[in-house]
Amino acid sequence: MDRNGKIAIEQVADGFGMSKGQLAQTAGLARETLYRSERSATVKTQGRLREMLEIISRVTDWAGGKEQAMAWYRAQPLPAFGGRTAEALVKEGKAAAVRDYLDHMAVGGFA
Repeated sequence: MDRNGKIAIEQVADGFGMSKGQLAQTAGLARETLYRSERSATVKTQGRLREMLEIISRVTDWAGGKEQAMAWYRAQPLPAFGGRTAEALVKEGKAAAVRDYLDHMAVGGFA
């Protein structure tokens, strides 16, 4: 987070070894969005990034680290969602469903 309470996009991108364009694509945003400060600070953009980072944060420990959590987010098919990935679901605006799924799994539920 920066001093204004916004996600520090450069730090997040650097932390995952991505460009801003790659980070934008991963979050389901247009590639240019994170390169323009007025667009990167919008409620929609910040909300999408928060959803993505919250989900990655939830799986980081059991995935083995942040890089592995990002790989899970981008590539692991989720049986409960017809094999779609967390990334695909967040892009569709279904981050809450992914969070509910992770809560269910955390208490010993089955996929």
